[in-house]
Amino acid sequence: MAESENDLISRTIRFLNQQKEMYGDFSVEFATESQKHETVSEETEVATEAQKHENIEEKIEADTSVSVEEVKTEYQTEEVKPELTEAELIAQCSTLEELKALCEKAETLKTDLEGTNLVFGVGNPNADLMIIGEAPGFNEDKQGEPFVGEAGQLLDKIMAAIHFKRDDIYIANILKHRPPENRDPKVEERANSLPYLLKQIELVDPKLILCVGRVSGTTLLGKDDSLKNMRSKFHEFNGRELMVTYHPAALLRNQQWKRPTWEDVQKLRERYDELGGKP
Repeated sequence: MAESENDLISRTIRFLNQQKEMYGDFSVEFATESQKHETVSEETEVATEAQKHENIEEKIEADTSVSVEEVKTEYQTEEVKPELTEAELIAQCSTLEELKALCEKAETLKTDLEGTNLVFGVGNPNADLMIIGEAPGFNEDKQGEPFVGEAGQLLDKIMAAIHFKRDDIYIANILKHRPPENRDPKVEERANSLPYLLKQIELVDPKLILCVGRVSGTTLLGKDDSLKNMRSKFHEFNGRELMVTYHPAALLRNQQWKRPTWEDVQKLRERYDELGGKP
């Protein structure tokens, strides 16, 4: 027998009362006929609006030679790439020319003496012997080349005595800019310059390194020591061998240091030949 509408309503009310006793008060929403019509009307409006956009896009594509996708692409924001760090820029350099160009722009390499020139390095870019001094002086700053003054002339004579021409070797300094009054490089100046110098050494790839002067030796070896303790022997340095001796400028001030310097460079030449350095 078909259930009457009144019976159905009564059963529904009883069910709701049971649920109320079990779970407490709650409400049930019923959509009226008018609300149903409003929902259908809203859906129809949305569909109609979407159709309008489709029709507009079709009309644009039909009336112009530029597609809608091309117009959208034109106004897309380009992806902004983060700036590279100093270490990343140095690592990207694959030639000495690229590294020199980077040094030209590096404000961190400058000292507190204004208007100085970059003194990058000079010599054979494939040398098996690399000489590293401390910092450029007056003449080096003017010419943009390391060891060109009186100390540089003495260095050339020392190298010639052990059968090296200036073109056979590569010469650089710890600092790339001259400090005021030719003072010793500050700790922070050495720290700022070291990453560039290490890359320079990597690109030249010498078999032997000769550090002239205490500052040069302590900076590369990473320890605070006297020149007397560092000289006359070879130190391991990043898979290479490194020797420390007196700076030519020091020899001009103290003749007594010429003898130990001569002993050092003789050992240097002997080791160079043992390692198969270029003749």
